[in-house]
Amino acid sequence: MKKIDCRGKACPHPVLMTKDALDELVEGEVILIVDNEAACENVERFARSQGCPVAIEKKGADFYLRIGKATSGERRTGLEKKEDGNIVVYINSRFLGAGDEPLGSILMRTFLKTLLELETKASRLILINSGVWLVSEGSDVLETLRALSEQGVEILSCGTCLDFYNLKEKLKVGTVSNMFTIAQTLFEASRVVRP
Repeated sequence: MKKIDCRGKACPHPVLMTKDALDELVEGEVILIVDNEAACENVERFARSQGCPVAIEKKGADFYLRIGKATSGERRTGLEKKEDGNIVVYINSRFLGAGDEPLGSILMRTFLKTLLELETKASRLILINSGVWLVSEGSDVLETLRALSEQGVEILSCGTCLDFYNLKEKLKVGTVSNMFTIAQTLFEASRVVRP
């Protein structure tokens, strides 16, 4: 059994440390300790994506993740690619383009609605920085983003960004992600579209 203390480590370090530990794991399990819920969710999501069983125990303010070894054949090398060429749309602002913000808001709303109508579909939307406002309570594009999600588009929002803007509790569509998953998604994409 290997024990790794990730308390105080910022995203994406807990996930990276988990990946390294799983790569080295021959038998037994890894116990990873984190001190916040976002890190716990990110590590759990990553470990499960690798086919590893995960048990979580909360002790005080800390989370203890007991991660077992994936059985042969379960371990995945990365995120599963989706149909239509694995196209990722990368949105780093709640506005489209530079200049007038009301115009940028109109353009973003129009762009997202257009994604619904295109024959070629995106596999994932990644939202970082102020782009996370689009998936949060009060956003005027939530209905469009929900429709995209129903079409099978995976929507990933940067957890650090949601925390920065105090929006984590206001997330209304998609999932909270981390920089490791975001970087891996971008590198594995056949095409990245940045409006």
